Amino acid sequence: MELPKDKKIILFDGVCNYCNNKINYIIKNDKQDIFRFVPLQSEKGQEIINYLGINKTIDSIILYEPGFAYYIKSEAVFKIIKHLSSSAKVLLLFNFIPTSIKNIFYDIIAKNRYNWYGKKESCMIPTEEIKRKFIV
Repeated sequence: MELPKDKKIILFDGVCNYCNNKINYIIKNDKQDIFRFVPLQSEKGQEIINYLGINKTIDSIILYEPGFAYYIKSEAVFKIIKHLSSSAKVLLLFNFIPTSIKNIFYDIIAKNRYNWYGKKESCMIPTEEIKRKFIV
């Protein structure tokens, strides 16, 4: 599979307004250009999910570190936050909480994200400025 080996890849729900807002936040605060992005619904997203052997019905954020490991749900979120240059790093104070408990909160947001924030009919189309950060 052809993926950048020197970038961490974030797979996300491309039709979720909340998820898209968070991806835009990550792009803005990824000052070291660490991340690349792939919507879960895209052909490439499904290809990566199959490659990793992840259940196709997953609707969670996935952080994939090519050649190393992948992380889902709150574990992915906290690993992403570590690399951002923003005030979001204050959330790392909660990383001591067991993952199973953090995932309860993650699942509540994930379950309600469309009702609370809405969804698009299709994945977002990145601007020319950020297009290079997306893998297609």
